[in-house]
Amino acid sequence: MHILVVDDNAINLTVLKSIVSRVLQSCVSALNDPEEALAFANRTVCDLVLVDYSMPRMNGVEFIKRFRDNPQNAHVPVVMITVDCERALRIAAIEAGATDFLTRPVDPDELKVRATNLLKLRQAQVELADRANWLMRKVEQATRNLLEREEEMIWRLARAIEYRDGGTGEHINRVATISRIIAEELGLDPEHCRDIYLAAPLHDVGKIGVPDAILMKPGSLDPAETAAMREHVTFGAAILADGKSNLLRVAECIAKSHHERWDGTGYPDGLAGEAIPIEGRIAAIADVFDALCTVRPYKEAWSLEEAHDEILAGTGQHFDPRCVVAFDKGWSRIVAYMTPSPEASSAA
Repeated sequence: MHILVVDDNAINLTVLKSIVSRVLQSCVSALNDPEEALAFANRTVCDLVLVDYSMPRMNGVEFIKRFRDNPQNAHVPVVMITVDCERALRIAAIEAGATDFLTRPVDPDELKVRATNLLKLRQAQVELADRANWLMRKVEQATRNLLEREEEMIWRLARAIEYRDGGTGEHINRVATISRIIAEELGLDPEHCRDIYLAAPLHDVGKIGVPDAILMKPGSLDPAETAAMREHVTFGAAILADGKSNLLRVAECIAKSHHERWDGTGYPDGLAGEAIPIEGRIAAIADVFDALCTVRPYKEAWSLEEAHDEILAGTGQHFDPRCVVAFDKGWSRIVAYMTPSPEASSAA
């Protein structure tokens, strides 16, 4: 254990250091300048401090106050040494953060008993703090493991649905990433952005309930088939309903609301404006944008610029104006993500 002794009187300091070193057998640092001692305590972890009250430039009470200002010293035992046993002085010292008192001349036996007890208390505090830190690291690791498993299951389920819809899984990756970019540009908190990123791939999970004849039809759908296809949002919301985690609640919200339109002409509920959940408004832009940029049996892929202009043209009708602004602010990031690197193109 490391003990700091502070006394401006060189003789008293030498005597006190000698006593402490002999009776406690600890590492002792002795300083006669309280300012220097404070600086030392701020860069070195001390386990016990003995400080004299009567110092000309800074008395013991002031030293203790400033010592306690550093959070790392909040629980370090401090003993003030004084010849004055006046009640008001002791109360002032206790209010400043003193743990115990010794009077001059210091009795070695009394010092040994008091300091030993305080060092045992300090040792218990250190061990308790170490245990708390260890438990915190364990909890953080367990939480990370749970989040990683949750993320893995989300992606596997989303890819299964995408493959059934005739895709390769790239659509869900792009919708997820673009949704996160929009969420970040909106200034949503990081945890909310993560939930949107992981929930967006499940936006079409309800297609598992759509008949293959409709889902795989190469041509355009008739009105009855269109109505059946639109049921995928209801199926998706039902599959994800009653989730206990924030992630599943966001996923349910996106699955149900990503085909709503800002002007109220969308489905399934005909919601308008901010009545549409923000997660659905974000995913709607990401989903439409990527669909425009993707080859489908009934259309060629649009260029990034054409798709970008189409999203901007839908401001206030199809899309939330604020989300479109965020999409436009993140455009350089979206382009970088959507544009294959030369290395990747060569490898392909």
